[in-house]
Amino acid sequence: METFSRSQILQDFNFQCSKLASNNNRGFKQAFRELNDVGKDLPSRAGSLEANREKNRYPCILPYDHCRVRLSVQNQNPNSDYINANFVPGGGSERDFICTQGPISNTLADFWRMVWEQNVRIIIMLTALREKNTVMCEKYWSLEEGTVYHGLFQITTVTRKQGPDYFVTTINLRQRDLPNDRIITHYYYPYWPDQSVANPSSLCAFTEHVRQHLEALPRLGPAVVHCSAGIGRSGTFVTLLWLMQLSMRGIPPDIKGAVRDLRLHRMSMVQTLDQYIFIHHCLLHWLSKGASVSRQQMQVPDLSPNQHKKDQPQSSRRRRRTSSQQQPPADQPQNTLQQIFKPGNLLRRLIPSLSQYSGHDTLDPSL
Repeated sequence: METFSRSQILQDFNFQCSKLASNNNRGFKQAFRELNDVGKDLPSRAGSLEANREKNRYPCILPYDHCRVRLSVQNQNPNSDYINANFVPGGGSERDFICTQGPISNTLADFWRMVWEQNVRIIIMLTALREKNTVMCEKYWSLEEGTVYHGLFQITTVTRKQGPDYFVTTINLRQRDLPNDRIITHYYYPYWPDQSVANPSSLCAFTEHVRQHLEALPRLGPAVVHCSAGIGRSGTFVTLLWLMQLSMRGIPPDIKGAVRDLRLHRMSMVQTLDQYIFIHHCLLHWLSKGASVSRQQMQVPDLSPNQHKKDQPQSSRRRRRTSSQQQPPADQPQNTLQQIFKPGNLLRRLIPSLSQYSGHDTLDPSL
């Protein structure tokens, strides 16, 4: 099949973005509006059961039944298989990722049980533990070297390194009193504020680092991706990583097709218009390897670093204990070839080589 160079993809994609952004983002708004009803007819009965309601962080964000992650049944309780999580595609199969809500106090043990049973080796966390007066996610691992216990699981933080805007923790996971253990890599990106978007350069570097690790690992199990509700920032991240993979193979990205596919696996993936536009901005940045693309050409909303003060590391961030909100926060901010090859299916089949791209940031080994 015909493929295109990075510069060709960038040129065509930049032109598409300019068209979408004209007339006050009219094209972006129309495309996002056309995605409104995708997946809304899919049942989510398990999450609605009375026995499972308290396991949902937000009562209106439930996993679709057809692709929900099922835990092993405990003590013959049929509802013990429930966790608010879905398998979603991401470049290789229908189950490349598990997108889930940030654990709440009564699902901490279930979260680690899911990690163990699904043979997860990478966890990607895209939210701070707390923002302002809201608990976004319960702390389910130790921030310092040491051990915590949740249910039958022993979770030991072995090392913790700091990257430019994120933390990478090596965790030893084992079931209590059993000899087998596993090494889990936990990526923590806390500088993506709720009701906003991240810094494009920062997020692209982080995503590229995660992609390298994912490609280096044998495909033992899906990677877990979560924010607070597990739909907005999580959906944005998976879409960005997925379309980076596609572009590396020389196939122009189809953002609308990817978001449509994700929304057939978990409700409201890529939750807001700002996030939808932000994916375009990030891809433009990444395709140009960080080179400046003129604002006149892009015609997308200004997402300059000055508008991302909350994205920068804040060692003195105050952590106030509060209860969770009852409504999910807003995570805010074709060409002929695409039509012929049905990008929604093509994206899952293509597994690119990251060796072609050297514009990623790496952790300082001295940290």
